Parts: sequence; structure tokens; C-alpha cells
Amino acid sequence: MLNRLYVLLVLLMGISTYAQECPNMLFPADGVTNIPLDATIDWETVDDVPSYNITLGTTPGGDDILTSQFASSSSYTPALGLPANTTIYVTITLFFFDKPNITCPSTSFTTEPLTAIPDCTQLTNPSDMAVDVNPNTNISWNYVYGAEGYRLSLGTTPGGAELLNNFDVQNTLTYNPTFELPAESTIYATVVPYNSLGAAMGCTYQEFTTRAPSALPDCTTIIYPQNGETNVPLSPFLEWSAVSDATGYIVTIGTTPAGSDILEEGTFYTNSTPVVNFEPNKTFFITIVPFNDAGRAEGCTQTSFTTLLGCGPYLDFDTGEYVTINPEIDFPDTISTCENEGPLTIVSTDEAEGFRWYRIDQFGNETLISSNREVTITENGQYRYEAYNTVNQSGNTIECPSSKIFEVVSSEIPTIDGIRPESFNGNLSLVVNVSGNGDYEYAIDHIDGPYTDNNTFENIAPGNHTIYVRDKNGCGIAEKEFTQNLTVEGFPKFFTPNGDNINDYWQFIQPKSSEPVLFRSIRIFDRYGTFLKQISQYSQGWDGTVQGNRLPSGDYWFVAVNDSNQQFKGHFTLKR
Repeated sequence: MLNRLYVLLVLLMGISTYAQECPNMLFPADGVTNIPLDATIDWETVDDVPSYNITLGTTPGGDDILTSQFASSSSYTPALGLPANTTIYVTITLFFFDKPNITCPSTSFTTEPLTAIPDCTQLTNPSDMAVDVNPNTNISWNYVYGAEGYRLSLGTTPGGAELLNNFDVQNTLTYNPTFELPAESTIYATVVPYNSLGAAMGCTYQEFTTRAPSALPDCTTIIYPQNGETNVPLSPFLEWSAVSDATGYIVTIGTTPAGSDILEEGTFYTNSTPVVNFEPNKTFFITIVPFNDAGRAEGCTQTSFTTLLGCGPYLDFDTGEYVTINPEIDFPDTISTCENEGPLTIVSTDEAEGFRWYRIDQFGNETLISSNREVTITENGQYRYEAYNTVNQSGNTIECPSSKIFEVVSSEIPTIDGIRPESFNGNLSLVVNVSGNGDYEYAIDHIDGPYTDNNTFENIAPGNHTIYVRDKNGCGIAEKEFTQNLTVEGFPKFFTPNGDNINDYWQFIQPKSSEPVLFRSIRIFDRYGTFLKQISQYSQGWDGTVQGNRLPSGDYWFVAVNDSNQQFKGHFTLKR
């Protein structure tokens, strides 16, 4: 928090804790001569500097060759080239959003002299053989090395000049005719570069065909920020209404109605653009002018907006990251409480200067219930948690909050209503049915899990099992035992101990179709569960008597235990 406040205060007050260094010139180096006329000017990147402005002149700090131009990187190539055999002074200005700019001492270099007349050039707009060109179009062409100016001729015949005769446009790369070109006609354009040694020779015409004239585009309407809007974030996303017949938009932003110190006639081909780091607590003036090949929209009005007394985000140029004063909060969407355990107490663990808790009713109205880190909640429903930091700006204390809406719900220990065995292709599954007000998870045989949200356990071995159902909100664990007996072929369904030597004994008979089964014991019970007899798998079997007494006809039960300690249960009938 202290680091964030420190960054904010530095940004707001324009305080620098170190002396800002100016960049060294990489090319051309200070004092060098014979520099090409199409040279790119490069300088070192300076830490913590978001952008640069560059001017070129024939005197230290002068701008008679190039007025101040914005350079987003540490290099700049003059669009019109450089004048020949001239000592040129380069002045770099370090541009800052949050403190005064720094203008660095000028360096100089001398360009090479002219040695030849320039070559011919080519049109860039309209391109050669273009069709369907608006009669109000501008004429543009490419820069030519060593050119000090250009002469333009326009005609309706090849090489003709009846519309514009060898007009000297001087050292520019575009010309906006003061007259409208003939509609639906073929226009022939010839551009001849020149310098002090002479004019280019053999330059041929290029042609294009116009269409019926079209109207200028309409002005647009700002969407965000709206005119007069306040508390606009420092890094907003500017957006305006799209104009159907506009090719693009010219955007100018300044800190005064006539200013362009933030952005001077930037060209955009979409109806929106992000902006990084406006200064806080300032009013900005913005003008957006749609254009097409007929020209710019006319009479577009200026709008203004004011940036907020800000909580951020602010760009920290040391780290390249944004800093906000609002606290970071970590809070769940839902908090559960166990029924019948009394009021719920919540204590925030977030780092912040202050806290607030609100109860939200069914109509969306909020009631403050606590202004501390801790809150006590006595009923289920919807709540809003808010944590905030403060910062002093321009003599005012500003709150920077972060908040989260959450639900409070009740849970209870589950009730296991039943366990239903299911068999498919010989595989046993157990389906657990529960009831209760809670969010439950399931485990088998181990109270510590693993737990799953699925209430079905598959491929379960027959035998004794314990099912555990746990409330996810910590309100308790329910458990229930379940036994699934094994069955096996070989135990007769009945026997007839009548002394005819046919089926007189009841005994397990190993089926030929299965693997041998070894039983450690076979015990027999009556229908009331009274133990009657234990026999060995290898004995003759049971003859239907107990201590020499013949038992009556009826149903009897058995429990057999194999060598893996698994139980097999079933029943059979004694017939006399």
C-alpha cells in the first residue's frame, strides 16, 4: 500500500527523485558530415520516457526544417527528406504525461551536396489506371531523393495541362486542387521533381478515371466520454459513432480549446481508440472530423471531458505495470453456515484501510450492517462486502473501493435415506440416496475419502461396506453400513432325508463350469436365525437332524465363508 501511494504521489505532484538524462544521438552522430538526404535519425532509448518529440532546424533548437513531431520510438525518418549541403540541428524533447517535458541540447550534422537532378516519381493517390475516383480527390506522390520541389500538371488529354499547367507545389507530397476535376472523365497527371541542378527528365503521365462527385461525410457524435462528462478514467477507450461514407477520422486532443498538445490530427480508420494515461484532474478538448476522398467533414463541433480525481490505474514507468489504489480483495461468491449453530461471523483477511458490509433486500436496496473488518450475519440472503483505501488529492480525501456481492446460505448434516444395489453384467454398483439442506459429497469405506460429487459407486466387491456422506460446508458427516452378499452355484435348493439313499444329505457340490471354491466353514440356521449345524465342505453333508433329532420340513438358511473370508448366504428347503 505504501509503495502504491508513493507512486501515486510522484505521478500527481510531478516529483522526480532523480535527474533525467537526455539520450545520446546514435545516427547521425554529432558533428558528422556528408549524411544522405534520406537518413533516418536514431537516438538512444531513455528509461522511464514514454515518448519523444523531434524538431529539425538550421539553428540550435530551430524548427524551420521540421516543426515538432511526435515519435513513439527512438527514431524518425523525415517524410520529405533533408535539404542538401545543410547543417541541421536536431532537438529531442522528452515527453511525459505526468510532469513537465524536458528539451535536450541540440546536436548537428551536415548533409551531402547535390550531385544530380532527381528521378521521376509515381502517384500514390489516385494510383495509375485507377477508376471510380471522386472528382474532389487529393493528388499525392512518392518522395524522390534529392528533390527540392515538385511541379504538377493535370489535363484531360495524354500529357495535357489544360486543367493545371506545370504548377509548382514546392516541397510537398500532396496537392488539393482548388477546383473540382471533371466528373466521369479520364484525367492525366504528370509530376516532375526538381532541385537546384535541374528538373527530372522524361517523366511520363499517369491516368485515372473520375466518377460522379460525392458529398463530404457528416460529422460524428462522441459516444465516450460524452460531452461534459467528469470522473473519466485516466486510460479511457475513446469511442464515437461510425459515419457510413467516411474513410477515416482525424482526431485532435488538447488541454485548451485551441490546443493539440495531446494529439494533433491523428488519423484513425476505426471509430475508437485506447488512450494511455491522461493527467488526472484536467479538462481535455477533443475534435473528431470524418473524411473521405471528397475531403473532410465541415462544421464538426468540439467536445470536452474531465479526468477523475483518480484511484488509478496509473502507469508505473519503472515496471511498465499499472498501479491502482483500490485494494485487491479475495472473497467467495457463497458463504455457508450450519443450521442451529447461531450467528455467522465473517472476518476479512484483505489488506485495506477500511471496510463496509451491506445487507441487500429483495428489491436491491442496501443497508449498512458493519463498518469494521468483522461482521455478524444472522440470516441467509444477499450481501455486499466493500474494502477501500484512501488518498489525499488536491486537499481532498478520496476513497478507492473494491467490492463483492455474495450469498449466505445454510447447510445441515445429510441423512442417508437408503443404499440401492444395482447389478449389470455381473458388476455391482451402489447408489446412495440422501436428503438434507446442503451440498454433499460421497466416499466409501474411508471417512477421510477420497470424496466425490457422484452418489454412485461402481464395480464394488460384495461384502460389508460403509458409505460416508459429507457436507461440503463442514456441517457434518453421515455414515451407513451396507452388506451385499455373494452368491455362488453348487448349493442345492432342497434335499429329502427320508432314508431312500436319494438326496438324503444337503451339501455343497462344486460346479464343473466354475473355478474350484474352497470354503472354510458352512453353517446352517433355522428361519429364526438359531444356529443348528456346521459342516465341512468335504463331509457327507447335513442329514436334517440335530443331536439325533429329526427336524421338520421347511426352509433353512446357510452362511458359507471362503478362504478369502468372503461370505455367501442363501436358503434351501428340507422335504420329508
